[in-house]
Amino acid sequence: MEQRHLGRTGLRVSRLGLGTLTWGRYTGERDAADQLKTFWEAGGTLVDTADVYADGGAEYVLGRLIEDFVPRADLVIATKAGSVPDPDRRFDCSRGHLLSALDASLQRLGTDYVDLWQVHAFDPVTPLDETLQALDIAVTSGRARYVGVSNYCGWQLAKAATWQRAVPGRTPLASTQMEYSLLQRGIEREVLPAALDLGIGLLPSSPLGRGVLTGKYRSGTPVESRGGSEEMAAFVDPYLDDTARLIVDAVTTAADGLAVRPIDVALAWVRDRPGVTAPIVGARNAQQLAQALSVEALSLPGEICQALDDVSAPLHRYPDHDWSTL
Repeated sequence: MEQRHLGRTGLRVSRLGLGTLTWGRYTGERDAADQLKTFWEAGGTLVDTADVYADGGAEYVLGRLIEDFVPRADLVIATKAGSVPDPDRRFDCSRGHLLSALDASLQRLGTDYVDLWQVHAFDPVTPLDETLQALDIAVTSGRARYVGVSNYCGWQLAKAATWQRAVPGRTPLASTQMEYSLLQRGIEREVLPAALDLGIGLLPSSPLGRGVLTGKYRSGTPVESRGGSEEMAAFVDPYLDDTARLIVDAVTTAADGLAVRPIDVALAWVRDRPGVTAPIVGARNAQQLAQALSVEALSLPGEICQALDDVSAPLHRYPDHDWSTL
């Protein structure tokens, strides 16, 4: 698998990442082992997790697999901290909480360091410079090699990245992780331009539009799908409207013309967008993951990319609209 630099850093990662959101809860250790082995054998290196996935279960499973199946040195492990299960406070990005969470992550993962440590979301209560101090401490103490953020809007990302670059001795942000797909292009308004300008690599989550871009919902909601489950239906429902159907139809038409599957077209489109380092792909099993990884051989023709851009273009008005023509 082709390797890419994460933003303007020396860290190289595979241009597809392996997501572990379901590990330890819906994906057992045996299936997780099969996925990790399939990913590693395909040349994949970037594995994304978080301390709240399965309440730490995903990190624990990954740690056991590193010990038994795949050499630690062959993987780029990315984890996140800052989300909390307390309903009264969704995020805690205080220095104390973040560093304690990192230590707990390292213990579950069975490693002395993570390659990439990310703040899971913006905490409006904690001063931003305190949050960023935790990232500096993580790097200077050797517990993290690179740092980034996740789910930061444009001004939050620009403020954090500028602060880190403006103060000597602080650690620049390497990455931002955001939802990005043909069904969700909102980050193109402000987040992506900020990331490009600041040299921050984008790690798209849900690159298949929460599974909708695979085309499996075109004729209804499969019982075994996330959209068919009581717990995850609300996660998928927003992408089952008429606008989404038009985009999925376009993806399917493109796939038919190229003799590939819709999943290949959707993944190739987001993988090769400007500023993207590596989409994070989750799978139910190794067979499904292998199908996604086969996109490595596909590059979309320019005319198909343009057609997909047109059909999925988000509506941006002021101040993005070019008012000079009025």
